[in-house]
Amino acid sequence: MTSNDPQPTPSHDEHAPDKHWLQKIMDNPWILLVLGLLIPALSYTAWGWIELLFIQPAQLP
Repeated sequence: MTSNDPQPTPSHDEHAPDKHWLQKIMDNPWILLVLGLLIPALSYTAWGWIELLFIQPAQLP
């Protein structure tokens, strides 16, 4: 580009559409790490509590 050009070329960021919220999550490795640890921990904890609530008392001899 020379200094005599009448119009500057637009940069890539000026015309880029906003990313979808799910795409922003998928692009962030720290959020993926937290979700990868949090979702299994919460689901297995909830599963364990549900199992404890529905377990039958042991029969003593």
